[in-house]
Amino acid sequence: MPPQPQIMVDLQMEQYMPDPDLKAIARLIAQDPGLSGALLKIVNSQYYGLTNKIASIERAVNLLGSRSVINLINAQSIKGEMTDETIVTLNRFWDTAQDVAMTSLTLAKRTGSQAVDEAYALGLFHDCGIPLMLKRFPNYMTVLEEAYANASPTCRVVDTENAAFNTNHAVVGYFTAKSWRLPEHVTNAIANHHNALAIFMDDTGRNSPLKNLLAILKMAEHICASYRVLGNQDEDHEWSSIGHLILDYVGLSDYDFVNLKESIRELGGHAH
Repeated sequence: MPPQPQIMVDLQMEQYMPDPDLKAIARLIAQDPGLSGALLKIVNSQYYGLTNKIASIERAVNLLGSRSVINLINAQSIKGEMTDETIVTLNRFWDTAQDVAMTSLTLAKRTGSQAVDEAYALGLFHDCGIPLMLKRFPNYMTVLEEAYANASPTCRVVDTENAAFNTNHAVVGYFTAKSWRLPEHVTNAIANHHNALAIFMDDTGRNSPLKNLLAILKMAEHICASYRVLGNQDEDHEWSSIGHLILDYVGLSDYDFVNLKESIRELGGHAH
């Protein structure tokens, strides 16, 4: 997956400093799904022998140390030459990935979630199938916009994609995240992130780790207006179908959620 050109430039600058700052490097990498995925893949490999897979990019950078991280970044930068048009389209993806990751982190902290690193990782990686779909299907963004326009209780975003391509960005994202060796909770949530209606309609105690992560992600996507940035829609049709179930699940009233949304938007300096 191609890294964001601007972040590569900032990272190159940082590594030429006489004393590269690992914290600054970690902060830059954590904004980019492609670089973060490549980094976690290495740290979660057998070679490092961690008992549990980690989702924290800062921990991964500290475990690897600056030399290895810089080598990794340089290897990534050689890979992709992108056209300007592709970069403009992918900016829509990168912007929402960063926004939704930061918002997920804030929501996880505000709602007292235990899974703060995983919430951030899910926000960053949930749509990592999009660049790959775009690479494979040049008309992908048009279909994705249609998918957001058609979203309803009887038609998921991924249903429209399945009809057009026999696959969808959630499935592709799931396999990508698995290849990056992300923790299972995160990959499971990526696979299901447009399947929230079915998951939250099941009100048994099942799937609570999945529900906890998905609730945060779906709130974050709504707050960051992914339906507008990726879907080019004025209205969040998906949220209209699932919002009440998710707010019920996390125990927020509509009024609470509106206030939470306002305070996060003020906080975030979001693009939207």
